[in-house]
Amino acid sequence: MDLAAAFGEIALGFSDALGGPYIVAEAVWPGVAVKDAGGSIITPGTPVRKPCQAQFDRATQDMRDAPDFLETDLRILVLAATLEGLLDTKARIVVSSGQYAGSWALLSCARDPGGIGYVCRARRA
Repeated sequence: MDLAAAFGEIALGFSDALGGPYIVAEAVWPGVAVKDAGGSIITPGTPVRKPCQAQFDRATQDMRDAPDFLETDLRILVLAATLEGLLDTKARIVVSSGQYAGSWALLSCARDPGGIGYVCRARRA
């Protein structure tokens, strides 16, 4: 078992036992539309949905220093072991219920130094 998977199991165990902070979410990419020779969309892209576990938190100072920062921006931590594949800013994090229900656009997305998860700056979409 790698470090990300081991930490993911521990984090989810504590989260389940204590009622948080990781919640069920989905990373959703828009898919690729099929276009004709003139550039008109023939078929819209089929969204790609991947389940994950995410924690919502206050933005870091680095996030606050970004020129386009808004006070409503949040930090989302996504456990890498709960997501199949890689996360990037083309995805949105979607939560179906609770305080953070809705779709969140990712304005930045980077792996943490330990490779355990992703640290993202997000804004309600």
